[in-house]
Amino acid sequence: MYEDVKMPEGMNPETLEHLMNPKNYGKLDNPSCVGVALDEKTGEYVIFYTLLEGDTIKDARYATNGCQDTVVIGSMFSDMIIGNDTAYAQGAIKKMHEKLGVMSPQQQVCADIVFSGFVASMINYEHISQGEDEEMHVLKMKDSCDGENQGE
Repeated sequence: MYEDVKMPEGMNPETLEHLMNPKNYGKLDNPSCVGVALDEKTGEYVIFYTLLEGDTIKDARYATNGCQDTVVIGSMFSDMIIGNDTAYAQGAIKKMHEKLGVMSPQQQVCADIVFSGFVASMINYEHISQGEDEEMHVLKMKDSCDGENQGE
């Protein structure tokens, strides 16, 4: 679709497609579990909605107030895990890191906030399965996307 578009340096056609047409963005009605990753310093968040049927991810959606990198990574990751089982999805985090390649520290935090939102949804599912009454599970990010204090 974007064959005639001159790609920005380091951007592949798949990334451009997710940038121009993000997939799976928005709230999912009746999810099995909900996870939130929160950057308290900036207020950026990702809410990750997951619908499970057994161990299979039937649907996944995300919402964020983050930057375009967060939207693109959320789109790519959610698209990658839908239709697969939860074990595959855990491994997909590593595959996404490989697919994304070298990223700036800020882009790395954008990726991590998406993945942490998914992980939080899986923790929420585990808690619900154990009988806990938890609407969503929240994970606070160690690093901030503001670029300061990365890795401290």
